[in-house]
Amino acid sequence: MQKVIFWDVDTQVDFMMHVGKLSVPGAEEIIPNLSRLTSFAREKSVPIFGSVDYHSMKDPEISENADFRETFPPHCLQGTPGQEKIPASAPKNPLWIESTPYNPAELKKMIESHGGEVIFRKQRFDVFSNRNVDAVLSVIDPKAIVVYGVALDVCDAHAIEGFLKRGKYTVYLVEDAAKAIRPDEGETLKKDWISRGVKVVRTDDVVVKNVLGV
Repeated sequence: MQKVIFWDVDTQVDFMMHVGKLSVPGAEEIIPNLSRLTSFAREKSVPIFGSVDYHSMKDPEISENADFRETFPPHCLQGTPGQEKIPASAPKNPLWIESTPYNPAELKKMIESHGGEVIFRKQRFDVFSNRNVDAVLSVIDPKAIVVYGVALDVCDAHAIEGFLKRGKYTVYLVEDAAKAIRPDEGETLKKDWISRGVKVVRTDDVVVKNVLGV
């Protein structure tokens, strides 16, 4: 059996809920599927990794005059309710990995001894802006990474592109557990990813058909 991990992208109140500071259109529609994926992972002992935005007002991404490409209005600010993960994907035993570099030996020990979720905090769209991601992946050494969450055309896209760039992983996208800010761009991205080897699946494929073989 290939070693599979789930990768939950930014399923936070400010993105997922209609009252959030930067609500992704239609994001609430995927909450039941997020819950199913989370439950399935725990039932099958599939490790859950992922990311959260963890901002301060000083971060370059944050702007009161946002262009919605490189900058966005204040969201997921540290210590605010909007930064929290929604109940459907809330971790039970999280290890939060900050963006500052860790001692490699200490990080390896932390990962190997931790039995719960591993979640990277980030201040930019790209999870790989957290300089510890590659080190953690080298410890875990997954063969397949199953991506879901929001937003498909921003943070999901950066994660998927990062995994593809590294050329080590089979990448899955659970399309009915992800939402794009701009749906047309999301569809264009999916077509491109499929041409480059990403396997686009649906929640039923994962939790009912068990296409991952876990």
